[in-house]
Amino acid sequence: MLSVIGCLLALYLVWRVIWPLRLSRPVRIVLGLLVVALALHHRIVAQFAGTMASPEIPTAMIAVLATGFTTLLISAVFVLVLDALLLIARLVRAQRVLPMLRAAWLRPAAGTLALLLSAYGIWQGMAVPKPRQIEVAIDGLPAAFDGYRVLQLTDIHASRLLTGAWVEKVVTESNALHPDLVVITGDLIDGSVSARANDFAPLASLHAPDGVIAITGNHEYYAQYAEWMQAFRGQGMQVLENTHTQVQRDGATLTIAGVTDPVAARYGLPMPDLTAALAGADPQAPVILLDHRPVEARANAAKGVALQLSGHTHGGHILGMDQLVKRANGGFVSGRYEVNGMTLYVSNGAGLWPGFAARIGVPSEITLITLRPR
Repeated sequence: MLSVIGCLLALYLVWRVIWPLRLSRPVRIVLGLLVVALALHHRIVAQFAGTMASPEIPTAMIAVLATGFTTLLISAVFVLVLDALLLIARLVRAQRVLPMLRAAWLRPAAGTLALLLSAYGIWQGMAVPKPRQIEVAIDGLPAAFDGYRVLQLTDIHASRLLTGAWVEKVVTESNALHPDLVVITGDLIDGSVSARANDFAPLASLHAPDGVIAITGNHEYYAQYAEWMQAFRGQGMQVLENTHTQVQRDGATLTIAGVTDPVAARYGLPMPDLTAALAGADPQAPVILLDHRPVEARANAAKGVALQLSGHTHGGHILGMDQLVKRANGGFVSGRYEVNGMTLYVSNGAGLWPGFAARIGVPSEITLITLRPR
């Protein structure tokens, strides 16, 4: 779908920006083909090096392609807006405005601005996330857990773009916050176990008194799901696949439940099942649910979850685009939501998928959540 949309936008830009340029016909044809190839670069690269989920090419090349692809998308939006304004000006016969909107320099200038914004966006996408600290009040939270600190990491996407050196910095930032518990809500990696061995290794250094608990996101399924589950556990993580664990403190209990991702259906693997995840849990203990996607928050609240921690959306990547991402995720995209008595927190994520690696106005984050009784 991304390639189809990108290709349509590329053809539109060729028509509205490339073809009107005062260049020779062969040069315009070459430029047009390059723009279309950029729109299809995910599929082209996947034919030769890695997959669409995990391009196995040098970091610099991924960054350049990501900048170009983001430029294409933003340029298309700019040109569409300019063309819409031009159409409106024609309809209302705003003669003074028409020459400005038809100016030969205007659309190339919009493309240049898009390039600058995209370069900034990729730089932000590759930045090491900064901590974000919040407090969440939970009904019935035992006094023993007042002030309990849960660190959420999500959407790390260790890859050829966000390499082991970057992951190591994320781990250092996380450990410096001294959490009681670390939870990872999916999409830890992109690629196979062998391809990501060095990039994934620093996560073994995450530490907290009550350990590291992880769930799957959609990206774990795209390459060697079973092998990754084994690798996660080999790093000392407790992986919750439609199950739960209980944290004890001074005789009080806190339930941490985790579910799988809906993409499991493609691979004949267990779908998310909160009922199964909570089977046998202490009915008096507050439940913190780890669910990669926020879309089922209302249903999860109805089953008694006190706090749901999710990711997946990357905060929408770009201001404005977050409104589209929100529609695909049950109306949730970034930050805190109160959902029928349950608190939902959707993290912007620490990293992002190399295929769309831009952040503009939506910073990455490491989230430290302090629990309070309500």
